[in-house]
Amino acid sequence: MPSNFRPVNTILGSQPRLGPIPADQIIPWFCITGAAYLVGRGFNLSWVSIGFITAWGVSTWWILTGGKSWKFTAKFVPTPTWSRGYARYLRFTSDETENRQTPAKNRQSIRRFTHSI
Repeated sequence: MPSNFRPVNTILGSQPRLGPIPADQIIPWFCITGAAYLVGRGFNLSWVSIGFITAWGVSTWWILTGGKSWKFTAKFVPTPTWSRGYARYLRFTSDETENRQTPAKNRQSIRRFTHSI
């Protein structure tokens, strides 16, 4: 009995990469490099010092986020504040549909339901 295996594309479901570098690391690395350059030039540091600051920032970011940056960055998103409120339900079209068949003198005004301040 011959085995009929289907070839599977191994790239399906994998994370996009630029060589060994995950693609979601590139934009933060540019920001870290730019910040290191601005700090280094602000303090009149040499290019070697700026390179060390950049390498330190990039490596720290890669260690913190790894291949799943959403796990680290999701910690800084504030949770929504839920509150319970009670209000009288009024249909949006109540004055249009219910009062259409009633005579004009028996119609209720919507202003009766609103509170004046």
